[in-house]
Amino acid sequence: MRYAMSFRLAAVATTLAMVAAGCGGAKSDAGSGGQTGSKGTVKLAINPWVGYEANAAVLGYLLEHELGYTVDKKNLKEEIAWQGFETGEVDAVVENWGHDDLKKTYIEDKKVAVDLGATGNKGVIGWYVPQWMADQYPDITDGANLNKYADLFKTSESAGKGQLLDGDPSFVTNDVALVENLKLNYKVVFSGSEAAIIKAAQQATAQKKPLLFYFYEPQWLFSKEKYARVKLPAYTTGCDADPKKVACDYPDYVLDKIVSKKFADTNSTAFQLIKNFTWTNDDQNLVSDYLTNQGMTAEAAGEKWVKEHEATWKPWIPSA
Repeated sequence: MRYAMSFRLAAVATTLAMVAAGCGGAKSDAGSGGQTGSKGTVKLAINPWVGYEANAAVLGYLLEHELGYTVDKKNLKEEIAWQGFETGEVDAVVENWGHDDLKKTYIEDKKVAVDLGATGNKGVIGWYVPQWMADQYPDITDGANLNKYADLFKTSESAGKGQLLDGDPSFVTNDVALVENLKLNYKVVFSGSEAAIIKAAQQATAQKKPLLFYFYEPQWLFSKEKYARVKLPAYTTGCDADPKKVACDYPDYVLDKIVSKKFADTNSTAFQLIKNFTWTNDDQNLVSDYLTNQGMTAEAAGEKWVKEHEATWKPWIPSA
């Protein structure tokens, strides 16, 4: 398990489950001027949450329709995607949540990856309850009071304790350690996916069902409904250094982009576009809403956002 500066996801798989996609990184810009695919293939990892998919939808659309590349998207969990930098299976990860451990391995030690800087998105991880619970039980948002309300959160899966709902089993959080070290009468239960957490949160609001859940921003759900964050002991530098002893809240994150060294060395227009890419949480949430609630494909969502936000993305396009 990973407890460095990122807590979002980590590998539980031990092998690459990737589809081979031609040669390693994007080719140079030599080619027949602007037709899709004429400049080669860019291999984007797609990590399993909709905010990441939103980044990739817009970048993928611009790579294909503005710069003339073919985009090969690979559905991979985080650490597996990083392994792809070494094997040549992945050119870019376009929303990275910290991962100091992986940065040390692949950027500093193996020197097969490069940090391309911030996406502009601000990442937040924490525990939440529906707003109606915060209104009805004002002190519930203080984690020190959670044991008083444990009975409200009991489920058939929580073994007589309160339930803390987490996401995909491969999402690695500090929650199991936090429950133990903060002496909370709760059990972490995994919902199975981001979509399952969202469904549970929506039901908890609509049906006024008690729910304590792990979640994060940017996320379109926060623009649709209100949830109150539960305060845990404040994060301080190093408080999460020992995964068995962690007893503090999560830090805030500056999300960034990571690419393979081979891809960076091309200095192609594809590389430059990804390097220049930066937008806001509101931008991402809008595209996430297209994907999740309006039933759009990644292609359609990327196209809609690009057509309506030219002033934002034009500066990302490298000059000729």
